[in-house]
Amino acid sequence: MHAVHRLHQFRKSLSTTTYKARGQRVNRCDLCRLSTNFCTCTIAPQKTDVSTNAGFLLLMYDTEVLKPSNTGKLIADLIPDTYAFLWSRTTKNDELQAVLDDEKWQPFVVFPQEYASEDRQVYSNKVVCEQGKRPLFIMLDGSWREAKKMFRKSPYLDKLPLVSFNPKMLLDNLSSPVGADSRYTVRKTELEHQFSTAEVAARVLEMFGEKDNGHLLDLWFDVFNFQYQKSVCQRNKGNPDAIENYQSFLNR
Repeated sequence: MHAVHRLHQFRKSLSTTTYKARGQRVNRCDLCRLSTNFCTCTIAPQKTDVSTNAGFLLLMYDTEVLKPSNTGKLIADLIPDTYAFLWSRTTKNDELQAVLDDEKWQPFVVFPQEYASEDRQVYSNKVVCEQGKRPLFIMLDGSWREAKKMFRKSPYLDKLPLVSFNPKMLLDNLSSPVGADSRYTVRKTELEHQFSTAEVAARVLEMFGEKDNGHLLDLWFDVFNFQYQKSVCQRNKGNPDAIENYQSFLNR
C-alpha cells in the first residue's frame, strides 16, 4: 500500500455519504480501483523494477483521490518516494511543509509556463538539480480548472521553480512511444494536447534523464487505460497490446 492508497482511505473516512463516481455500480479492487474482473495488481511494478532518483508529491483536489479514473496513483505504483496530500486553500499542512523543507529534495512545480510570472525560473527542456539534491516533482492533481486554482492559491509554492514542456517540441528529444496528444479518453479535456497526470509525470521523468522510467510509466498508464475502459459502456480506445508491451519492457 502506497501514499495514494492511504490518502484514499483517509478521504473516505471523512465522507458522510458514499462518493458516487461514474461507474459506481462496478465492483472495484480497493487498490488499483479497476473492476475486479480486470484488476492489474498482480502485474503491478515491483521495487526491483525501478531504480530512480526522483520523488513526486501529489497535491490532490478534494474528491480527486476518490475517483477511480485518477491516474496519479500510477505514479505511486512506480516511484517509491511518492507523497500524496489533500490540497487546502486555508488549512496549513505541517507534514506537507516538512517534505518541502527536507534538505534532500529540490522541489519543482509541474505546470505550464504560460501561467508563471516573468521572474519565475522555468525548466522547459532538461531538469537540473543542485549538487546533492534529488528532484521532487509537485503534481497538482485534479481537473484543469481545479489545478489552476491550486496553482494560484498555494503561496507556499510560489517561489519554487517550474517544470514545463511543449508536447510537440518535446517529442523531438524524448523516447516517448506516443504522440503529442493524450491517449486518455476516459475523461474529457478542456485544452488541446492536455495530458493526464501520469502522462505528464512520464515526460517529466524523461526530462530528468530517466527515460526508461518515463517509458515504463507510459506503458503502465496504457495498461490502466485499456483495462479501465473494459468496464465502461463505450468503445475501448485503449491499446489492446498494452499488457504485452508493458511486460515485454519489464522482461528485457
